[in-house]
Amino acid sequence: MHLRGSPLFYDGDVQSKGEEANECEVDGVAKKTNENKQLAQNKKASHDYFIEETFEAGMVLMGTEIKSVRSGKANINDAFATIRNGEMFIHNMHISPFEQGNRHNPTDPTRARKLLLHKGQIHKLLGQSKQEGYAIVPLKIYVRNGYAKLLIGLGKGKKQYDKRESAAKKDAQRDIQRALREKQKVAR
Repeated sequence: MHLRGSPLFYDGDVQSKGEEANECEVDGVAKKTNENKQLAQNKKASHDYFIEETFEAGMVLMGTEIKSVRSGKANINDAFATIRNGEMFIHNMHISPFEQGNRHNPTDPTRARKLLLHKGQIHKLLGQSKQEGYAIVPLKIYVRNGYAKLLIGLGKGKKQYDKRESAAKKDAQRDIQRALREKQKVAR
């Protein structure tokens, strides 16, 4: 007798190697998984920086912090990343304490948290972030395969005229899209 998940059981579902499953089967009932569920986003990052390169980093969380992150109680708007002794840390990322969590041993909501990256990625970020005008910016927090991930970007700071130019381009693009939608409505 072979059980589901054993290598000799075939149920007719073939999945290509690069494809990720969106459903998992538990007790014969298909349930949707929360793959890459976005939990927090730094909207000011694209306004203040030209993001040139992005990296996915794991986060070292303590106790019930992961439960708070999964419930969407994280804020990265004022956060920034630093590199010390070959390790990367994120500062000022606020994770609210979990209500049903360990009340006797609370952690500081804005403490510095270690980020997990490969050594080569850290060296690359260190070299590029030392250049004038570059910074390591947190972009968003999401969950992948049950682990909280932080997408960080290497960004070059925008000047005031760059911000105005970006806003003007967005407005022009929005007007074009609006005009196209109106034209399609009239054509119907």
